[in-house]
Amino acid sequence: MRRTLGEPVVIGVLVIGMLMAVAGLYWFQPWKLWVDETVRDELPVAAPTPTGRDSSSAPPAPSAPRTLASGTLISHEHSTSGTAKIIRLPDGSRTLRLQGLDTSSGPDLRVWLTDAPVRAGRDGWHVFDDGRHVSLGRLKGNKGDQNYALPAGLDLKGLTSVSIWCDRFDVSFGAAELTAPA
Repeated sequence: MRRTLGEPVVIGVLVIGMLMAVAGLYWFQPWKLWVDETVRDELPVAAPTPTGRDSSSAPPAPSAPRTLASGTLISHEHSTSGTAKIIRLPDGSRTLRLQGLDTSSGPDLRVWLTDAPVRAGRDGWHVFDDGRHVSLGRLKGNKGDQNYALPAGLDLKGLTSVSIWCDRFDVSFGAAELTAPA
């Protein structure tokens, strides 16, 4: 049986096509659009602050968590809903809490505190990495209630929004403007 010159070319094209398909599947991870991961974190309870011999000089710690700022998540690249709150715990530590989160899953999703304004529609998709942002880590799940500890020395001044950020494609899935309670 004789081989023609076209057979190696066809085989090469098929191999390259398969490699591109595998790379595309890895990069885009389309199956995540149909896979949900629900997280049910309880509001963290911080341990009481230890007192020294002279406890009269220390101000009393608040007895309950206090909301420092909150906002409602809006949709950007993917339909997103829920609320975001920055909460001060009785020991003085702070946590970002996402409540009732409902968004799409995706590759390399992060939770960011940023100084960017929250804009509706396509105008808000790409603004969050333009200025100051602090990554609080990977999104734990695309649904439910979840907590993200804020670094102890983090200055919140100017950090006015939260974004569910897709680091792979540099796009916001959804975001919330944070405002202090009245």
